[in-house]
Amino acid sequence: MPSVKKFQVTFDCAEPTRLARFWCEVLGYVASPPDGFATWDDFDRSESPDKEPQYFACTDPAGEGPRVLFQRVPEGKVVKNRLHLDVRAGTGLVGEERLATLKAERDRLVALGAVCLYVMEADGENESCIVMQDIAGNEFCLD
Repeated sequence: MPSVKKFQVTFDCAEPTRLARFWCEVLGYVASPPDGFATWDDFDRSESPDKEPQYFACTDPAGEGPRVLFQRVPEGKVVKNRLHLDVRAGTGLVGEERLATLKAERDRLVALGAVCLYVMEADGENESCIVMQDIAGNEFCLD
């Protein structure tokens, strides 16, 4: 039987630090300093002063979830992302309680700069979820 592998989620983006700090707030993660440095600011200062930050990473403070790396790329986002995160904000909840919880989380994230694309209300087969965009236009769901 194959062993379960740990994995890292990587976002290609224009502003790694800004996007990483947004996702730290969404996920409850903390900045994960690069090897050999106490903070990302220390790492950035070790680089050429005219060089934009290239990377930023964050991790689950409990050590359970995957590390998330944000890396600068030269090209912009052109079309819908092919992979998105489902942020489990309503786990175990159903009906109106679930929808109210998801809407409260939506409102918190909109205040951080996210955009609500649409609300998919429960239809008797599937529970409610909310489709959002992060501050770089990447889609994700509140589930």
